[in-house]
Amino acid sequence: MTETGSNTSRNGAAGTSLQTGPQAGIERLYDSELAGETEFLAARARSVGSRRANEDLAALDLKVRSYSVLSLACSGLNPSQRELAEFLSLDPSQIVALVDQLEKRGAVKRQADPRDRRSNIITATAAGKRLYAEAAAVVAAASDTSLGALSPDEREQLRSLLRRVAFAD
Repeated sequence: MTETGSNTSRNGAAGTSLQTGPQAGIERLYDSELAGETEFLAARARSVGSRRANEDLAALDLKVRSYSVLSLACSGLNPSQRELAEFLSLDPSQIVALVDQLEKRGAVKRQADPRDRRSNIITATAAGKRLYAEAAAVVAAASDTSLGALSPDEREQLRSLLRRVAFAD
């Protein structure tokens, strides 16, 4: 219902039935102006995907952020902690905490960066590589669920568009 008490949706369609319950509250907002804004949709999609991945990664005692650090440590690119912070858009102190957690598990190790001895690179251990292989499968399954409404071609198009936006600096 609108503030005037009529049963009209945002686009003016009369006769929209009123639903009750938590899902009804969400569905009635799908026609809001906000639900058409790109920044909101990107943030919501990220939230939905991260929540699902975090739930599934919990069995491995990981979250999306620690998985991301582990993934980059396993990449062979030898990222520095500073590069991790910048690439993942996290505060350096957050990276330190994530690396500390993974290091305590024996999944990664810090090494002096040959490019800059004042800096550390993060590399995966053998145990970290095994953990990453398990976690990558979990994340792929979570992604399949989150993107289930999209065809394989649409998923690739979405990934391509997101890369252009994410790395447009």
